[in-house]
Amino acid sequence: MKTLFNIATVLFVIFTMQSCNLLSAAGVSSQGQPTKEVKTELTSTTANSAVNLDHTQWDKLLKKYVNNAGLVDYKGFKNDKAKLDDYLKMLSEKNPADDWSVQELLAYYINLYNAATVKLIVENYPTKSIKDIDGAWTKGRVTVGNKELSLGGIENGILRKMNEPRIHFAINCASISCPKLINEAYTAAKINEQLDRAVKEFINSDKNDISASNPKISSIFDWYQKDFKVDGKQNVIGFINQYSKTKINTGATIAYKDYNWDLNEQK
Repeated sequence: MKTLFNIATVLFVIFTMQSCNLLSAAGVSSQGQPTKEVKTELTSTTANSAVNLDHTQWDKLLKKYVNNAGLVDYKGFKNDKAKLDDYLKMLSEKNPADDWSVQELLAYYINLYNAATVKLIVENYPTKSIKDIDGAWTKGRVTVGNKELSLGGIENGILRKMNEPRIHFAINCASISCPKLINEAYTAAKINEQLDRAVKEFINSDKNDISASNPKISSIFDWYQKDFKVDGKQNVIGFINQYSKTKINTGATIAYKDYNWDLNEQK
């Protein structure tokens, strides 16, 4: 009986460990990374932070290999992979802490996600889609301090917990239907304006077919609908109307567009 109990205990511990690993990979866990919430309207500032990171290296790469439409020259990035690796190494060594401002944390994690995604494509190039890469979002790929984070972990376990829904339009999943990768690095000094630009450009682009009564919108608003709030309550239409040139009627029925996972590559 004691032997059976011991076996059951071991199996339970193994199952628990596997479950924790799966949760972390799927992005439920922040793996101990700081996740400050945006509690009031976000402002752009470098004040009140123990560090102010320099993202110039990433900014130069983006300006060189990403066009104004957000399409990426992955062949060019591949030729400059050493500089991309150097930037990610710098981020890895700047382990985020609680004394960083929410602005610094947002800029750090957004740039980390985007740079790591570009590296993932470069390492598997040529590829038709990020979805063809095994464990694209679930495998630990991104080194931060002594931890290996997954892309899903950065998005769901960290960024989504920061109470800033505009991050959904700043991070890029290397696909045609994704919000575009802007050709500049996010910084604490410009974070609010950059996020506003990202959400406005996305909502008013061909990624959505917005009309007053028959809107057909990106699946992003379906997958993450609980993140889109107005006055603290889930309200996808209300959120869109804050940025859309065409306003959607409150009672309109929403349809969602098919997602194009083809690579966002310059031709």
